[in-house]
Amino acid sequence: MERKTAQSKPNNLVQTIERVSLILEMVGQTSQGMSIRDLSAGLNLPKGTIHRILSSLSYFGYIRQDPETKIYFLGLKLMDLNAQLSNQLDFRKVAEPILRDLAERTKQTAHLVIYDREEVVYVEKIETQQPAGGLKMASRVGSRNPAHSSAVGKVLLSCFSEEAVENFLQKKGLPRRTANTIIDPDAFREHLKIVRSQGYAMDDEENEKGIRCVGAPIFDGKGRPVAAISVSGSVFQMTKKAVHDVMKGEIMAAAAEISRRLGFQDGESGRERG
Repeated sequence: MERKTAQSKPNNLVQTIERVSLILEMVGQTSQGMSIRDLSAGLNLPKGTIHRILSSLSYFGYIRQDPETKIYFLGLKLMDLNAQLSNQLDFRKVAEPILRDLAERTKQTAHLVIYDREEVVYVEKIETQQPAGGLKMASRVGSRNPAHSSAVGKVLLSCFSEEAVENFLQKKGLPRRTANTIIDPDAFREHLKIVRSQGYAMDDEENEKGIRCVGAPIFDGKGRPVAAISVSGSVFQMTKKAVHDVMKGEIMAAAAEISRRLGFQDGESGRERG
């Protein structure tokens, strides 16, 4: 099993830590849990090695074993870490009521994301009662999406320096997600310039067929882009006219209010991320 990561593998990577990470990821991929045999086959590691690591992880609470089936599951200690992570994401607490109000006003699904390892990670999701023609979004808190094909990803990339964008393109490229995905690097660079100038980005069925999304960035007190928010919905509800006439204004106002509460003052320098 090859670990999916956008970062280059460091030369001083500790082998045991790598194996622990792979085991936790593999166990977490299924609600049915994993046996030692499954883990050994999936990771191409000896059963003895797997057992020793699982025993240590079980001791510290990161893995638990069903006493009857002997199947291994993720441990409850991870929930503690998740709660601690949530506490560290202060902007999540600030954004939640504004995001909820945004979802209610637009009657669409609202998201809060951060940028991590050249991808966007969903840290909050607010759903409302969908009108006729609406779609239930497949996104979930903790899931990832490509940055180049999502509104939130593009709006964050638009805040980056040219050097950072070039590094992104070299590492991730622009793989096609749908027929609408921008896959030409020059066209993508020009698109980011437009996004930056207008202050919002639209995903026009670029990441998922039938879904349109509009996003705006959130800045902290130092003017750094720390997150982005979006509203997403069916193309039948999120028409291009609705995006330009209503949604872009709603999303930009919500993002500006969150940024203001984080101490950002419009016009501050430092918006580019190196």
